Amino acid sequence: MSTMTDSTVGLRLSDLAPTAEEDLVQRLEQLNTIGVSLSGETDINRLLETILTAAKSITRADGGTLYRVTEEKTLRFEILRTSSLKNYLGGTTGNPVPFYPIQLYGKDGKPNHSMVAAYAALTGKTVNIADAYTAEGFDFSGTRAFDSKTGYRSKSFLTVPMRNHQNESIGVLQLINAQDPRTGEIVPFSPSDQRLAESLASQAAIALTNRMLINQLEELFESFITLINTAIDEKSPYTGGHCQRVPMLTMLLAEAVNETRAGPLAEFQMSDKDRYELKIAGLLHDCGKVTTPVHVVDKATKLETIFDRIHLIDTRFEILKRDAEIEHLKKKLDDKQLRDRLRQFDEDRRFLQMCNIGGERMSDDNIVQVKRIAKYRWRDLAGHEAEFLTEEEVKNLTIRAGTLTDDERKIINHHIVATIKMLEALPWPKHLTNVPGVRRRPPRAHGRQGLPARPDARADVGAGALHGHRRHLRGAHRQGPALQEGQDAVGVAARSSAG
Repeated sequence: MSTMTDSTVGLRLSDLAPTAEEDLVQRLEQLNTIGVSLSGETDINRLLETILTAAKSITRADGGTLYRVTEEKTLRFEILRTSSLKNYLGGTTGNPVPFYPIQLYGKDGKPNHSMVAAYAALTGKTVNIADAYTAEGFDFSGTRAFDSKTGYRSKSFLTVPMRNHQNESIGVLQLINAQDPRTGEIVPFSPSDQRLAESLASQAAIALTNRMLINQLEELFESFITLINTAIDEKSPYTGGHCQRVPMLTMLLAEAVNETRAGPLAEFQMSDKDRYELKIAGLLHDCGKVTTPVHVVDKATKLETIFDRIHLIDTRFEILKRDAEIEHLKKKLDDKQLRDRLRQFDEDRRFLQMCNIGGERMSDDNIVQVKRIAKYRWRDLAGHEAEFLTEEEVKNLTIRAGTLTDDERKIINHHIVATIKMLEALPWPKHLTNVPGVRRRPPRAHGRQGLPARPDARADVGAGALHGHRRHLRGAHRQGPALQEGQDAVGVAARSSAG
């Protein structure tokens, strides 16, 4: 039982019963206190529990049920409490409510006015019944079945709709068996009980609507971030899913640190606010990649841009072979010279194809061989004689490891700067003001909230390593210097913004 319920029991069993005026003043003060506590609750289940417990307290009801209106036009049992039976279902108890939802409309589409809770939700009217067994107009067969099964006697009912700012019912508060504070006997709910319950239901509807709107906005915000991340991940099969994995790994690392009770991290603690802030930072850690060109992100081979230019080089080799055969026909080459030259061209082509993949580290001899092949002469489409490989092609084919040039690595790493600029340009609410700082903070430093060594950076590394087998062609450039330069870039950005 909550503290509020315990104090209510104490109030009912008190030997010093207050006068009617004192009792009303006391309950009004209790209502004000409850209103303040409702506005500060952020968890939906605890909020619903507080509403029902408070309603039972100020009306001295033995039992109560809180329903919520669903999108399927039903009333779903959220919380059920009966103090005398010690029956506590729903909410934070972990015990599910085993009852089917109440239909607001029948199969014929007509409003369900036979069930008192449905009637209150549909009409917006409070229903105060002195004795359910003698009342007419409503179906209490379910109540009678419950009483028969448990030995309980459901008598007085107070059913109050909870309506939002658009005058729509979002729930129903139903209280059962008001108790006389002096004798403990079951009595009807008084007019003051009804007014207090209606006032509480109004405040509760506002608090619940606000919390639902906040939750919906957070869900929309996170869905929009996920949409951006999906677009980024779809840009390349070599980084697919990276933006989704990093937030998960970030939170796993942070929770592991939070649960540490020994060593230098023993004093580190995270609040729910810290967790949400870190989660958003993890989700947005690579949003700047929307600015990175696809042909750089998806560069699987050294010569790839919009397409793999190795095929152009294959064509040039065919032209060289054609020219050699023409020279042979003109008697400038004998048979052996032709065979030797064609074999050399085939070997050189296979060598450049191997270099283009970038799977092996280029040795000095390999680089010399690429430059030798580059000096072949061929005639282009305009009939002009040119070197076999352009300077840009030689630069790409002689990349020591991986598939990215230094300039392309800088383009890749620029997404860090772009991410910081994008995050700092957003009008963050107060509880998320540190999100840009988490991304900007150097991975080696401790954050303003004591977050050790930026778990989002470590998760970024881990996600890349886990996914490395799918982008092995990018090898050292993605997992070696680029990572270090990326961390340094974050550090430089942090220092410049601090200065």
